[in-house]
Amino acid sequence: MTSTIVVGAGPTGLLLAGDLAEAGLDVTVLEKRSAGLSNLSRAFGVHARTMEVLDMRGLAEELLSRASYKMDKVAAFGNAELDLSGLPTAFPYLLICSQTYVEQVLRDRLGKLGVAIRHDTEVTGLEQDARGVVVTAAGPGGEVVRLRADYLAGCDGVHSTVRDLVGLPFPGGPVMRGIMLADVELADPPEKPTVHTNRHGFAFIAPFGDGYWRLTAWSRADQAADDAPLSLEQIAAAARQALGTDYGMHSPRWISRFHSDERQVPEYRVGRVLLAGDAAHCHTPAGGQGMNTGMQDAANLSWRLASVARGADPGLLDGYHAERHPVGAAVLKSSGRMARIASARSRLAVAVRNAIGPLLLGSAAVTRTATMQISGLGIEYGRSPGEDRIVGTRMPDRRFDDGTRLFEHLRNGRFALIGAVAIPGWGDRVDFVPGDERAVFVRPDGYVAWAGASGHREIERALHTWCGEPAS
Repeated sequence: MTSTIVVGAGPTGLLLAGDLAEAGLDVTVLEKRSAGLSNLSRAFGVHARTMEVLDMRGLAEELLSRASYKMDKVAAFGNAELDLSGLPTAFPYLLICSQTYVEQVLRDRLGKLGVAIRHDTEVTGLEQDARGVVVTAAGPGGEVVRLRADYLAGCDGVHSTVRDLVGLPFPGGPVMRGIMLADVELADPPEKPTVHTNRHGFAFIAPFGDGYWRLTAWSRADQAADDAPLSLEQIAAAARQALGTDYGMHSPRWISRFHSDERQVPEYRVGRVLLAGDAAHCHTPAGGQGMNTGMQDAANLSWRLASVARGADPGLLDGYHAERHPVGAAVLKSSGRMARIASARSRLAVAVRNAIGPLLLGSAAVTRTATMQISGLGIEYGRSPGEDRIVGTRMPDRRFDDGTRLFEHLRNGRFALIGAVAIPGWGDRVDFVPGDERAVFVRPDGYVAWAGASGHREIERALHTWCGEPAS
């Protein structure tokens, strides 16, 4: 018997499993792929809010040491750019960093916590009742594995077996076909990551940091199926079409095609089974929000599972769907809009787009709204009537009089209660931090759970609600 089974060891599943282990829960990770990291990943950018999530776990510096470039300006379409340099964060940029390195950092953390990933283990059956979940899986060599847990998290990607086993539909459909990927060496590389769009297509090229570059390209003239043959020359032609050059690309180690869907499940929770990441939602790669959204799903879900394990009302898990489903829907909408604008076909549409884009993004208000949305910093979860206006909002990092930072107090899955004296029974999961006239209670994912007068009774009620029962 384990507390939680996590199915899938991509960035979403790894972050979730690490959070649960740091909170002291027994977690089992099942992954159908064989052991060993693949450098053939699609995701290539880490946005500011995800960097904050990693900072709360003490992992941001490690990822920064592996990253290849910080982009403080991101091309939107035509000559329009989004300027990220003014974002209110310690990470005002898009970090160009392969998913490979993100997974490595998260795997290293999991290993230090003593959690082993069970590779070559594919889920084949799932049953649940009022007390838990039973999973049947095919293990290495075909052995049958049966495991029981209190809860199960399906983080097994767009082709999720867990989603199918609980009978959830995945409505939606393809948006863009014939997207090409290649990892290549360049004879004449650009000075920095480059992206460009015109009416013939688009292309993005960025360094891995190991001598290879990732090219993502789409050509209106080449809309072949995912399994159609793809040559280096076809990739190079798509690059020249969008970027004006192919940078002398050669020696590919990977070439592939894929199509982009827009899909989302209607429910993120079915009893004791919860879905996160691409298992719950998928969308176009525009804006580089896929991996980031999944990791932020995990950050929202992990502390809820930990609190319920400590005696909080299981209804706390319903808040996961209530908060994250609208975020997933918003990402589908915004990334789809960007993809459709970028792939505008007629000369008139392209001319209007290229003329209006820079004008719109020249507005400080428009730029702030767009950058806060794409970076994830602008996500808010709302509040109930009568609650303080900051409830449900992101709490920015801050430094306290003793030299510590808020994000440091949130490490190891802890809550932070600012401006209140310590209350016995919760010190194993809450840091009590002096500093304000009123109390502000911050969740482990960096959002405000409660704020109000620093009266003992009100604070104790909040601790019961969000953290579970006090330790004896």
